[in-house]
Amino acid sequence: MNPEHLKFGLLILLLGVFSLTSCNNDDSPNDTTKDEIISNASNGTWRITKFIDSDEDETNHFTGYNFTFNSSGVLSASNGTNSYEGTWSITDSNSDDDSLDDLDFNINFSLTNDFEDLNDDWDILTQTSSKIELIDISGGNGVTDYLTFEKN
Repeated sequence: MNPEHLKFGLLILLLGVFSLTSCNNDDSPNDTTKDEIISNASNGTWRITKFIDSDEDETNHFTGYNFTFNSSGVLSASNGTNSYEGTWSITDSNSDDDSLDDLDFNINFSLTNDFEDLNDDWDILTQTSSKIELIDISGGNGVTDYLTFEKN
């Protein structure tokens, strides 16, 4: 091999290694998207406009409930008579199969009623300031669940 070609190849290799190690992970696109989702969700109240659980439309179980995603991570659901509290968060799942930058929309109600069905680490299909569409594909049986929140 020509020594000049070897030097050039080594230079390209070193430049590639240097560029990979000099990246700053603090400014990743996930951080911006995560902050945007948190800001959108924690602004105002939301209602469930679609909940498909194991191929069954169970949206009516949440009719009349307003959901508040507090920036502190507290999730509240109230219909004026009944109120429930849970937690919510946005986390990086480090998985290649998630639809929106590998972020999960996590919901957890520690109840044994219909709200328990919302507990999951949902993949985010789409999110705007007025609509959040979530999906979960069960690892056990491959059933797809859908959850959509729309701003009141």
